[in-house]
Amino acid sequence: MTETPPPDMAVSEGPRPYTLVAELTYRCPLRCVYCSNPLDFARHGDGLGTADWLRVFREAEALGVVQLNLTGGEPLLRADLETLVEGARSLDLYTNLITSGIPLTRERLAELKRRGLDNVQVSIQDVTAAASDRIAGLRSFERKLEVARWVKDLGLPLTVNTVLHRENLDRVGEVIALAESLAADRLELANTQYLGWALPNRAALLPTREQLEGARATARAARRRLQGRMEVLFVTPDYYADFPKACMDGWGRRFIVVAPDGLMLPCHAAHTIPGLVFDNVKDRSLEAIWQSSAGFGAFRGEAWMPEPCRSCDRRAQDFGGCRCQAFHLTGNAAATDPACSLAPDHGLIETARQGALQPTSVALEYRTAARSRR
Repeated sequence: MTETPPPDMAVSEGPRPYTLVAELTYRCPLRCVYCSNPLDFARHGDGLGTADWLRVFREAEALGVVQLNLTGGEPLLRADLETLVEGARSLDLYTNLITSGIPLTRERLAELKRRGLDNVQVSIQDVTAAASDRIAGLRSFERKLEVARWVKDLGLPLTVNTVLHRENLDRVGEVIALAESLAADRLELANTQYLGWALPNRAALLPTREQLEGARATARAARRRLQGRMEVLFVTPDYYADFPKACMDGWGRRFIVVAPDGLMLPCHAAHTIPGLVFDNVKDRSLEAIWQSSAGFGAFRGEAWMPEPCRSCDRRAQDFGGCRCQAFHLTGNAAATDPACSLAPDHGLIETARQGALQPTSVALEYRTAARSRR
């Protein structure tokens, strides 16, 4: 059972959010093997209507949010997406559509731009149709390239996102070349984080340190070469860092995630931790939830931290690392993130790294609603 500390309710003078992640739906035509959606995503339906989301946007803006990420699942499956984009524009929120590009037409994309869309992020899984479609679980590669070209043709900024793992990490140079050919403004080389569907697929996806270092060097050289033309971001996986990243810039500090059913969360996977209670935006305002909910207060500040976090000089930089990762690896969300080299449970990470050195023929487990019914 998770050892959850008493919530710190005195946060009225504390952190303020700047990004709202609106998970409009968990539905998606793709079945990506590293999807960040929870394994029981089918249990969380689309509980918020158009009016609900527009109210959420207004309340988020009043809290200080300036950036809105429309994501999922696949946000294009929402018939009211144009209305939501228009509502965000009326609040002057910088609105980013995070999409697979499936399904999308050029005409709909043009209409989204007309309504006020600011940026489009398109996921591309690999550099060939066979490799990309295998990871996505759907024939989609050629359409993704077409969508990326539409984004640029219509004058919108384009971000290409490629999640890196054991099967494509050696092709980072080719991924960069593909993004260049698409005239992308930004390339996110985001190494897989092993939560959601990536955790049961970890044996097949976790790369070796040698692969990672080679890819990092390639990305570093490209960042220098492309400076001023294309931003290249390389996100190191926690499993190969000495210290964990500040997950979502710290629990309940800067990000608000609203799930399709209306739960308001500090990160995408927070509701997968047993024992934590999160409020629904249909029942309480964002302000009230941000200021005084048990879920958001659970891991704010430093009072919850065990040693070695409590006395670590990095505690105000990484904020203890990822609470969801701590829970899914140790069973205790209040444990030191095992990704930290100082963590008592760091051996779990070292064992996984050793496993990555061995050849694997482990079958991939694709995102499917069937898992939710087990």
